[in-house]
Amino acid sequence: MHLSYDDFCAAADRVISRIFEACRQSGRNACEVSLLAVTKTHPVMAAHYAARFGLKSVGENRVQEACEKIPLGPSGLRWELIGHLQSNKARLAAKWFDRIQSVDSEKLILALQKEAALIGKTLPILLQINAGNDPAKFGADPQEAPRLMECARIQPNLQVEGLMTIAPLSDDPDIARRTFSRLREIRDELRTESGLPLAELSMGMSSDMDIAIAEGSTQVRVGSALFGAREAK
Repeated sequence: MHLSYDDFCAAADRVISRIFEACRQSGRNACEVSLLAVTKTHPVMAAHYAARFGLKSVGENRVQEACEKIPLGPSGLRWELIGHLQSNKARLAAKWFDRIQSVDSEKLILALQKEAALIGKTLPILLQINAGNDPAKFGADPQEAPRLMECARIQPNLQVEGLMTIAPLSDDPDIARRTFSRLREIRDELRTESGLPLAELSMGMSSDMDIAIAEGSTQVRVGSALFGAREAK
């Protein structure tokens, strides 16, 4: 990785300043928003940078890539899966990740429950909802969210902590705003129906984190603004 630790610190300080300013403008407490450093496609040194800086979690997209990094990573760092997960990789994902954000089907819920139970683990998850109705994005249809929640809620080895979404790629900021607002509304509805706190709203990335924070994000997933362009795989 060509990025030095000092350069990473400067980038992280800029991102945190953005978080604080977005919170200030929306009347929120900056302590309500955490930063997930997205280390996908970067070497394991990126995770060491994040931990050394004081970040608690990093995000990965691919199970196999993460499985190679995690044993070499710093102790105490939480690893979260933010990329699409196929049910046939549920065993590896349940074993290696501290939280899985991309749970978007009943089939995957049941597969994760089975694998978590086999290893005696309570696995935190987020339900990924395609709140922007973008055919190019993964995630459950918003209308399916209540059924998905009911399935996940009753699994003894899964702990539903909230929701995740990815806004459609667009130059129009209102599209991202509507997407994030819709996820918040879905979360509020599911919270009432399920009785679960569903405290986490994982939404917003380098390009749209300010909008996401204004709409209630509790975690922004930032890669390029911290580490620069992705390295070729």
